[in-house]
Amino acid sequence: MTPKNTICLWFNKDAESAANFYAATFPDSKLINIFYAPSDFPGGKKGDALTVEFTVFGITCIGLNGGPAFKQTEAFSFQIATDNQEETDRYWNAIVDNGGKESDCGWCKDRWGISWQITPRTLTEALSAGGAEVKRAFDAMMTMKKINVAVIDVARRG
Repeated sequence: MTPKNTICLWFNKDAESAANFYAATFPDSKLINIFYAPSDFPGGKKGDALTVEFTVFGITCIGLNGGPAFKQTEAFSFQIATDNQEETDRYWNAIVDNGGKESDCGWCKDRWGISWQITPRTLTEALSAGGAEVKRAFDAMMTMKKINVAVIDVARRG
């Protein structure tokens, strides 16, 4: 059954390789289906993969191989909550070490230009705490690329 709400991500022509990477990297993620174009289309030919249905952490997505007309921006990102440094490192490194790029404050981009926020729960909790704790955690986060859980925990305690 098709869900009522599906995230559609525009790719140049690599939706299938992106879906396979996400399925191999994140739990509860898989490639579900590939729709091959019945005729030529802008950016592709008959028989090319036009759309790829997949999940990322159980969220249904469609990858559209729409050609080079549109690029990904930080206006859309997946935010992945992590429980510890090991999990944070695993996802961050998988993205960055596979042709991705680091950014600031827990953000990185995969090689297809999709933005990811790899966010330890301790940071989210600190940012919800209010008062001096939120300022200390926020100030610590602002100095980081990949989030360092131990440094955030120290900042939370003051």
